[in-house]
Amino acid sequence: MTPDELVREHTIYSCVMGSRAFGLATEDSDTDVRGVYLAPTPLFWNFDKPPAHVEGPREEQFSWELERFCELALRNNPNVLECLHSPVVEHADDRGRELLSLRGAFLSRRAHQTFVRYAGGQRRKLDADVRQYGRPRWKHAMHLLRLLTSCRDLLRTGELRLDVGAERDGLLAVKRGEVPWPEVESWMNRLQEEADRAHDRTPLPDAPDEARIQVFQFRARRAAARRGLKPVPYD
Repeated sequence: MTPDELVREHTIYSCVMGSRAFGLATEDSDTDVRGVYLAPTPLFWNFDKPPAHVEGPREEQFSWELERFCELALRNNPNVLECLHSPVVEHADDRGRELLSLRGAFLSRRAHQTFVRYAGGQRRKLDADVRQYGRPRWKHAMHLLRLLTSCRDLLRTGELRLDVGAERDGLLAVKRGEVPWPEVESWMNRLQEEADRAHDRTPLPDAPDEARIQVFQFRARRAAARRGLKPVPYD
């Protein structure tokens, strides 16, 4: 079974991500699709295991195998957590809908560390651009501001929301390079400080509910073993 066939025939959940999920789309925005596929259990009995992720088959499409996806989500990986909270769901079968129903079980205080660490890496790249070219990549600066806002609000409320809402105009102005870099830096620093303070009072649990996720994954894998390489109805 090819990687493309795994995605086409065994995807349990897919969604639109990127600017279209964040409320930042413009006329020239791409449509980024992210998904989760459940590889047939017999494939794991071979020496060559099924891939943990697949790029394609469509342009701007990326998918994870269920186990890898859950691994990353339990670590509160920002990109993976956001997939579970996309407001634009493209496809979800019974297993996909159950995965969505468990999205709160993945969230924990770990999000502060993972979001901030990811943001720190992006900030260093922006700073390097400024040193080398005299300006940052404005689109990347916009998305870093969006990520820091999302992190702060997640820690404050315990809920991950992707749409930027009233922040849209200000963020798009950053993307167009209309906001001076020192102001953008100040904005980033403020969001970082607010996220750090929110972490001290967050309603999020210390750790995700790994036991619930394990039960779901076991049931999904067992169901996928019943009918070999064919798509499996779920119970």
